[in-house]
Amino acid sequence: MSNQDEAYDWPTLDRDLNRLSRLEIATMYAARPLIGVGLSLVFVAVAALAAGLIVGQAPGGLFVIVAAAFGAYMALNIGANDVANNMGPAVGARALSLAGAIAIAAVFESAGALLAGGDVVDTISKGIVAPESLADGHVFVTAMLAALLSAALWVNLATFIGAPVSTTHSVVGGVMGAGVAAAGLGAVSWPTMGAIAASWVISPALGGVIAAAMLAFIKWKIIYVEDKITAARRWVPVLIGVMASAFSAYLALKGLKRVLYIDLGAAVLIGIAVGILVGAVSVPLIRRQSAGLENRNRSLKILFRMPLVISAALLSFAHGANDVANAVGPLAAIVYAQQTGGGAAEVAIPVWVMAIGAIGISFGLVLFGPKLIQMVGSQITKLNPMRAYCVALSAAVTVIAASWLGLPVSSTHIAVGGVFGVGFFREWHAERRARRLQQNRPPAKRIPAEERKRRKLVRRSHFLTIAAAWIITVPAAAVLSAICYYALSLLPG
Repeated sequence: MSNQDEAYDWPTLDRDLNRLSRLEIATMYAARPLIGVGLSLVFVAVAALAAGLIVGQAPGGLFVIVAAAFGAYMALNIGANDVANNMGPAVGARALSLAGAIAIAAVFESAGALLAGGDVVDTISKGIVAPESLADGHVFVTAMLAALLSAALWVNLATFIGAPVSTTHSVVGGVMGAGVAAAGLGAVSWPTMGAIAASWVISPALGGVIAAAMLAFIKWKIIYVEDKITAARRWVPVLIGVMASAFSAYLALKGLKRVLYIDLGAAVLIGIAVGILVGAVSVPLIRRQSAGLENRNRSLKILFRMPLVISAALLSFAHGANDVANAVGPLAAIVYAQQTGGGAAEVAIPVWVMAIGAIGISFGLVLFGPKLIQMVGSQITKLNPMRAYCVALSAAVTVIAASWLGLPVSSTHIAVGGVFGVGFFREWHAERRARRLQQNRPPAKRIPAEERKRRKLVRRSHFLTIAAAWIITVPAAAVLSAICYYALSLLPG
């Protein structure tokens, strides 16, 4: 072959190799979701196999195996959907990378579930269905299977459309639908359902108001003062103390049920003591960290970054401790029913059942969590460390306030409501400043009111999608559960 032929062939070969490389990259990108689905199926199969090995040839063992598979599926969906509310703001504020957020959440979610997950779970979800209406063992097991499967299906659908929903409300709807299918409308406690429906409004409203109030305070006391660094040295330790106080009370009240029982009064006292201690310790740390910083808003973000990361980790720990029962509570009830021959309002959660929930939540987060994390963190409104800190703090404070008032609230609704609260406050504040600036401009340079209204800082499409998903979560899960109950009833007992 001549040199001329070689010179002609090499560019052709390079183009062919480039085409193959692009094809390989495109194939890997297209196959990535399938890899997640495949690994999920493996985990579900392993959970079912482990359950089969544990229950052996015991009567009703097949129901336990199926329930373990459903519980693993539900845990995957909780990790994919619910955890985004804790880590999304930190990622959106760029205090954490997506990979770092997933790693921290996986560790703290698992630790919360395994170390502080409740020993006892309300299998009838706080009195939604009268236990005597499901006294028959076979009916009880079928209802729990239907509730678990329907809740998992609904959360999976919500994750697919990009809507963070309450997994607790999904389980509530599942239990209600199965109860109605099994025993009729009279089996449901409608006052309890009314209180849960009220929480659809109460949870996001409280979270949004508290987050907006915290952001207003930070703007008033730190951002809009002449000497920002001096103001930050004075107020950031106070805010860190408030955060430590709120999270200590939150963890004592919601996340440490397995270790010891703490009532609201004791939790508040613990929170106050820890808050004073942490606030005092943070004074020299903030002074050292702020040394040499320029007097500008960008410098303030540095001071809020670490508290935001810590708060996200603590929220994940509390979430793992508190919400793992949504995945494995019905599974634990089925295990109990197969051992005793009947249902119960409260049952203990075996260690192997808790492990399925903890590992499944972490798997779901790693495989499918990035979509919702990015949506909550960056696609609703623009967040920075100060705004994200307000969201995280509002989640803890709102839970404490709601517990004090005796109101049923959803941590998912609170966190997402906090993001919306920060965004709508920014809109209001920007419009207020724009109107003030308009008065000092000549008429020819003033921006029309219609144009100002068009400049939104919160995506309305996400707001409407999420609000609609919240409203229909309980009825949708209930309808799915009733269908699942009738389908499962056809199986041989």
